Amino acid sequence: MKFFFPDSQDQVDPTFDFQTEERDPFRVRQRDDLYAHEVLKPPPFNGLLVSKAIVDGTAGSSTGKYTLPQRHRLYRQGAREFFRLDNGSAPLKIMGDCGAFSYVGEEYPPYTVEEVVSFYEGCGFDYGISVDHVIFQYEPKVLRTDEAAKEWVRRQQITLDLAAEFWQRCSASDVHFTPLGVTQGWSPESYAYAVVELQRIGYRRIAVGGMVPLKTKEILACLRAIDDVRAPDTQLHLLGISRVDEIPTFAGHGVTSFDSTSPFRQAFKDDRDNYYALDRTYVALRVPQVDGNAKLKARIRSGEISQGQAMQLERAALARLREFDRGEIALDAALEALDAYSAVWDGKANRSSQYRDTLENRPWQACDCSICKKVGIETIIFRGAERNKRRGFHNLHVFGQRLRRQLGDDDRD
Repeated sequence: MKFFFPDSQDQVDPTFDFQTEERDPFRVRQRDDLYAHEVLKPPPFNGLLVSKAIVDGTAGSSTGKYTLPQRHRLYRQGAREFFRLDNGSAPLKIMGDCGAFSYVGEEYPPYTVEEVVSFYEGCGFDYGISVDHVIFQYEPKVLRTDEAAKEWVRRQQITLDLAAEFWQRCSASDVHFTPLGVTQGWSPESYAYAVVELQRIGYRRIAVGGMVPLKTKEILACLRAIDDVRAPDTQLHLLGISRVDEIPTFAGHGVTSFDSTSPFRQAFKDDRDNYYALDRTYVALRVPQVDGNAKLKARIRSGEISQGQAMQLERAALARLREFDRGEIALDAALEALDAYSAVWDGKANRSSQYRDTLENRPWQACDCSICKKVGIETIIFRGAERNKRRGFHNLHVFGQRLRRQLGDDDRD
């Protein structure tokens, strides 16, 4: 089972000073900042997933996350060198897709098959996923012939037609990457129908899309329907799905790979489950920057609180947490400083009991990842990109451990 991590230009600056919060003035982001696979050992994933939409943007809905110089460098150097896939403790694979979520609101995918094949081949991808159009609805009782399915049938047929053209162009060009077709559907039967068509075209690696909003039992219902038509040598990739507890079950239905950003994004998007441990999660300790918190800045502008007072409480919270980490003060003193600062930047939420749980258990001190070992309690402080991304990398490390535990081995080859 292979885990691919979707790239969104998430790196950390090794020169960042957590005490002064300053960077090396000579730092060059692309040259000096590090990817998760360069920071963590072993790499927490088997490869990266890179979307054309992230790199190039789409004319109608997004501009992408890459600057023009970054795009040129990726095309010039190739993905292997650009992402430094061989710089970690184990070489990684790279998979490309079109980023169908970015153009889900459009009538038709914004890329031609020729553009996508050129993107994959030009950048040296190992795997390339055909152009697709997402179907979000899940209506297991709606048949293809129903009026309600008209738009879903249209999107599915677009995806299948583009997959056929993609296969033909890949075969004619003798590309170096392995092509994957995409199955989109709104019911177990419709997913199975698309798999039949993709296998008829020639695909033996098929990506299953549109399942992010589905419950686990709905995903399993679709995989069971696909089982009835899947050729013995057809392998499935789940797009955007992790559900680590179900990975062994997914494997039993022909799933050999998946991708997900969830472990990383939970570090700073989730309200509670920000820091992974092997058997549970913890809330991170929120100490936002005075200048970076919109709610607090509004209170300062209104004269409700002085900027000096806010900065004093912010500095005290950081200092007490570090003193607690070193064993110099008791838990209640650190918690009191956190609560005092929380009262001015977030008077509505009371996370005292959750913070107490995090502080009592000190999970960052028990973690064996290179990030926690190096920066300690800074990993679990919810504050700014450098800490939040490092916590996301830590979560990827623990997710990798959970995955290997579920599989009963380390299949990183």
